[in-house]
Amino acid sequence: MSNKIILLALAIYNTCLAQDSSSISNTDSATLATASSATAAFTATASAARTSSTPEVPTGTPVAADYGGRYRPQVHFSVPRYFMNDPNGMFLDDNGTWHLYYQYNPTAAVAGNQHWGHATSTDLYHWVNQPIALFPPADDTFVFSGSAVVDVNNTSGFFPNQTNGVVAIYTLAQYPDGNPGPQTQAIAYSFDNGYTFIPYEGNPVIPSESSQFRDPKVIWYEDHWVMVIAYAQDFAIGIFTSPNLIDWTPQSNFSHHGLLGLQYECPNLVRMPHVDQNGDRQDDVWLMYISINPGAPLGGSIGEYFPGTFNGTHFEAFDAAARIADFGKDNYAGQFFYGVPDDEYPVFMAWASNWQYTQVVPTAEEGWRSAMSLPRRTYLTEVERLGWKLVSEPYDLEPVLGETIASNDSLANSTLAIDYSEVASNALYWEVNVTGIPDSGVPATATLNFTFLSPQTGESVTSGYYFGGDTPFFVDRSGARGFSNVFFTDKFSTNSLRDGSTWSVSGVIDRSILEVFVDGGVESATNVFFTTQPLTLMVLSTADFPGDMAASVRVVALESAWAEMEDEDGIVYGNVTDTGSMRVRDMFGHV
Repeated sequence: MSNKIILLALAIYNTCLAQDSSSISNTDSATLATASSATAAFTATASAARTSSTPEVPTGTPVAADYGGRYRPQVHFSVPRYFMNDPNGMFLDDNGTWHLYYQYNPTAAVAGNQHWGHATSTDLYHWVNQPIALFPPADDTFVFSGSAVVDVNNTSGFFPNQTNGVVAIYTLAQYPDGNPGPQTQAIAYSFDNGYTFIPYEGNPVIPSESSQFRDPKVIWYEDHWVMVIAYAQDFAIGIFTSPNLIDWTPQSNFSHHGLLGLQYECPNLVRMPHVDQNGDRQDDVWLMYISINPGAPLGGSIGEYFPGTFNGTHFEAFDAAARIADFGKDNYAGQFFYGVPDDEYPVFMAWASNWQYTQVVPTAEEGWRSAMSLPRRTYLTEVERLGWKLVSEPYDLEPVLGETIASNDSLANSTLAIDYSEVASNALYWEVNVTGIPDSGVPATATLNFTFLSPQTGESVTSGYYFGGDTPFFVDRSGARGFSNVFFTDKFSTNSLRDGSTWSVSGVIDRSILEVFVDGGVESATNVFFTTQPLTLMVLSTADFPGDMAASVRVVALESAWAEMEDEDGIVYGNVTDTGSMRVRDMFGHV
């Protein structure tokens, strides 16, 4: 029996496990019959493969986990167990469901044995863990990063009876004898909105002998598909085109721009809204986004971006400036969701960690390592002196906003202390808007500071802004004493130039992650931190404000997204099987 039939049976079997019984009605009856006839071969092959290659890797069921640990973020996505890094294949399906895939080692809390994990959400905060989506085809091969698209027009020919077929495009990285081998590009297709995939039997679609050729990101441009992919250590981003996602033609390279680090990774090419200083949308601009690792200014990994033009085959940056996407240290391999409507702002998520220390952080005490950043709405704007800036701000937080626990309409040269020890999630959102800033005469000592403290241990994470001088904004995580590492840089700063009499900052603190958005998201920082006891007291102060200058403050408790997913035993099980899908499982036999 052909591998294609067996894989098709496996895909439908896993679909039945991962979704409710109504999903069966969306599967072509002839396909279902064909898969049913392959039951015996499927059972034998799948059982043998699982026994001989990766016996510990769960198939057909999500990984269950406890999301109640003191380090566990409550409004960020974090891996259920073991290790996660880059976000992969993110897309919005035709039902309004957001799909997040990610680099996943399902057997250890360090990188290796790379699969594609999978989670879904209807609001980007309440995530449902799904079964693993993509598995390595051989013991010496990893499934590295990539992307996913919806083939609405069936350009691939995989989906003659539907308009919502999903194709994943990813790197297969071979490690013969444990040494880096060829990195080739492969595809897999899904009939069920991306819950299960069938690897294309003609893989690889882009062969290669290079061990540094990876991370394809695919978009649709007018009448063809476009791929950007990293020639990692050549410091080049290749641009390929295809009519059908199978046959790819190299068109051009974008190379040696910005900060080089030691390699390029995880490129994105996205049409980006241009919003002027009045808030009006202008003609869209194309954006090339590149991750570099190692070699970031603060060490390790970071993302940079280049505004420019794109004609379907060639990208040209407006200038040679290196623009850093996040001035913290824990924002890497970011990706934009495919399928967001053109009249909406692109949505972005990144891996909230850094390769310099990610494999030794203490969250492994709770059985997991790594979380994603908040989902962010993004657009380009032009600011005084600096020109183009990528603005990012949290995607609509309404689904997790709780009670306002503190507010002050006029905080000037005083202090506001907020005890949030009773906030069950131990997570807050806050925003501060400063008005009445004079054009001149602001003393260098005029400051806004906010500190998060543990009254038990005195540990802290603090941040603040100087309104005078060269207007620096800083974040300091040195007061958190739960983790020590020579590469765990603890102080970060940027310069936030003011334009007019107002300025703002907002942020989210979520147990072990702090994200701040300066002046409406013109600058942003993502930093993880690890304390020995929870931080439960926020102290916000202003000093040396002149004249009518004052700050309005709002602090809101965040509701735990994961607590809502817990079963009676406190465990988050994800999208487990129900009675209907168990009946279908019985039809195919138990594996």
